[in-house]
Amino acid sequence: MSKSNDFRKLHAGNKPFIIGNVWNAKSARIAEKAGYKALGISGHAIAENLGYGDGEEMSFEELTFIVKRVIRSVSIPVSVDIDGGYGRDSRTVNQNIEKLLQMGAAGINIEDSVMKDGKRQLVDPTRFAKIIRGIRTFLSERDAAFFVNVRVDTYITKQEQPLDETLKRIKKYEDAGADGVFVPFLTDQEEIRKVVQSTSLPLNVYLRPNFPAFDVLAEMGVKRISYGTAVYLQSYAKAEELFQVLLNDKRFERLFA
Repeated sequence: MSKSNDFRKLHAGNKPFIIGNVWNAKSARIAEKAGYKALGISGHAIAENLGYGDGEEMSFEELTFIVKRVIRSVSIPVSVDIDGGYGRDSRTVNQNIEKLLQMGAAGINIEDSVMKDGKRQLVDPTRFAKIIRGIRTFLSERDAAFFVNVRVDTYITKQEQPLDETLKRIKKYEDAGADGVFVPFLTDQEEIRKVVQSTSLPLNVYLRPNFPAFDVLAEMGVKRISYGTAVYLQSYAKAEELFQVLLNDKRFERLFA
């Protein structure tokens, strides 16, 4: 069975699976050793690591330089965050996906928002659904099991009626051929239930402080849990602490504790 098929199977379990969000080959190896069954490359973390902001500031070539090394470093499926697709038309997006297929990626996250003048803005859902439909046609022609997870950014962009807008967009993307949906910052239990009940697609949620417990998410029907840059940020918070201790306190033993 291909890694893409293995990845698809994870979304069909009775309980949600936690995807290991990583940003380089080392973090990927650590996550695999810890027991994760699949990895999701965090585009945001990679961008920051390379000195860029989130939202396609880095080039697709810079992203894939890291992606290739992550995939080669582990034996489990790897999904890639490609922001808005690194292109605003089907041809460009599909060319990018072709490169990921050749590298052995199992799937993607693609989001329905873009950064403009430092602010995240939703794109037109009908136009975005056309991109998803183009991806589905492209993959079907190649008989590829590649998993297309569509990120719906209604809550991140603070829409006036985020749930209503989310449900409308999910319907369009499901009809266009998406394999899963991801709604970051969706945290209310009743709203999570409504999203799950509104679609046949597996729902990916994004961990936040005071989030429902794992068993509660399982009972709701959530299928996938991610945490984005959380581990990345914690690791660098620790590095910042050590830098300060060494320079300011001259406490060398802390470096080896």
